[in-house]
Amino acid sequence: MSAPEPPPPQSSLPEAASHFGAHVLAAAAALGTGSTPATGGPAPTPAPPHPGVPAAQVPGAGLERILRGPTGLGTAGLRLTPREEPPTPAAPAEGVPVPGLYHHPVPEPDPARVEEVSRRIKAWALDEVALYPEEWEQEFDGFSVGRYMVGCHPDAPTIDHLMLATRLMVAENAVDDCYCEDHGGSPVGLGERLLLAHTALDPLHTTEEYQPQWARSLHADAPRRAYRSAMEYFVRAAGPSQADRLRHDMARLHLGYLAEAAWAQLDHVPEVWEYLAMRQFNNFRPCPTITDTVGGYELPADLHAQPAMQKVIALAGNATTIVNDLYSYTKELDAPGRHLNLPVVIAEREGLSDRDAYLKSVEVHNDLMHAFETEASALAAACPVPQVHRFLRGVAAWVDGNHHWHQCNTYRYSLPDFW
Repeated sequence: MSAPEPPPPQSSLPEAASHFGAHVLAAAAALGTGSTPATGGPAPTPAPPHPGVPAAQVPGAGLERILRGPTGLGTAGLRLTPREEPPTPAAPAEGVPVPGLYHHPVPEPDPARVEEVSRRIKAWALDEVALYPEEWEQEFDGFSVGRYMVGCHPDAPTIDHLMLATRLMVAENAVDDCYCEDHGGSPVGLGERLLLAHTALDPLHTTEEYQPQWARSLHADAPRRAYRSAMEYFVRAAGPSQADRLRHDMARLHLGYLAEAAWAQLDHVPEVWEYLAMRQFNNFRPCPTITDTVGGYELPADLHAQPAMQKVIALAGNATTIVNDLYSYTKELDAPGRHLNLPVVIAEREGLSDRDAYLKSVEVHNDLMHAFETEASALAAACPVPQVHRFLRGVAAWVDGNHHWHQCNTYRYSLPDFW
């Protein structure tokens, strides 16, 4: 969803916004347009070395129905606010979008920014955290993380701000690959590995005798080195509530990893609703939730914590994660073992063919997207505060950029032959 403009100023808050609290709204409005960095200082600077201190049931699928486009609840309010100007035309994109998938084409990310972020993240991965051996270089390059993060954060004021998100994205993928999946991952013992890695984000406070041992452990493997370093950079740029918000969402992510690992150990295929519950935790949520830090401003904690905002963020994370399930479907089928994704779970639990299960998964995604946009539109109308509108636009831009990257990353993804 392209970033919409905020609605015209209102003379008074709608009654529906009263639960946000007058003191919170007043504080947020006092921040103006939200262009001031969260810390009130200059753009983020690299952190100095400081070891040990980390800074419901869906209607039946059918190709005809999907290709008709969006209908039903949510389709009347697919934008946060109406456009006053025509949208910027999207550049021709590589790859082919999943047929029938509801999404918003976006302009190609700024190539100069992509090149610089790609250069910096590779230097960080090799020189600062020794993230991967030489034989993984092609895979690292093929991930195209620079293009990914530039596309997802179009309002980032500087490359330094973009790097906050890029380091965290690479670190999160290192944990997923090395602890859970492709590069030596296993469900056995995963809880211990995740707990120790999480202390690189949420530091251990212990006795003087044992603190040095914990500090050394943060350098024990690539995922912990990456988490430690990425979080050090982040906390130097973020406000305290923004940093704690990220820690909370990373704990959610790790909880989702553990649920999926438990199913793998039991060779169990969950019910569809159970799988979707797991995916609300094991999903992209930590990425759009930091859109304000990357944008150089702060959404006040009380506004971020409101149930309506949390619902919008959760729906965004859920929709973007089903995008990953759909684009990575053939990649996961070709990998050893059984990988759970939404089409696989629907096929198993609802007795559908692989094709029909995939098409139904497209519908699930579309329903989630319509719900996300409807809820975001309602929240924008109920709480006309500049930071709220900017944050919602940032989350929507992340949703669109995430789809664009999946569609264009033909190095990693290809579509099944279902059409």
